[in-house]
Amino acid sequence: MVYEITERTTDANGQEMLFPEMEIDMYWTSLGVSDEEVIELYHNHAVCEQYHSEIKTDMGIERLPSGKFETNALILKLTMIAYNILRIIGTAAMKGNDMPIRHSTIKRRRIRTVIDNLILIAGHLTDHARKLRLALGHCNGWIYTFLRVAESF
Repeated sequence: MVYEITERTTDANGQEMLFPEMEIDMYWTSLGVSDEEVIELYHNHAVCEQYHSEIKTDMGIERLPSGKFETNALILKLTMIAYNILRIIGTAAMKGNDMPIRHSTIKRRRIRTVIDNLILIAGHLTDHARKLRLALGHCNGWIYTFLRVAESF
């Protein structure tokens, strides 16, 4: 059993409390790791939940389409391939400084943001003189990020 005790002397607005507020968290575990590692593992639990949420809501897999196990397994495998490709694109997009919306605290983009801003980008494909040309709208702020990521692949 692992205990984590948190003492708060101020509230969320910075107001000091007359009496400190105590919060005690208990973790029951059979892992053979230190107490600090157990607490860190628990705090990282929300990160895993975020990835599950992205797969279910952002990629539209709340309910699997078939009553057949093999079909649903195939859909899940294809979804994971698409998810990993979108994650790679999102990571590549974060490496440059040309994104229109950039905060120093953001470490990654949600899959829905990658889909909306980099995959569903408007363009016009033209076939002229045996060459294919892709024309992109100039008013979209994500054009430079799209071109940089497309060139890297």
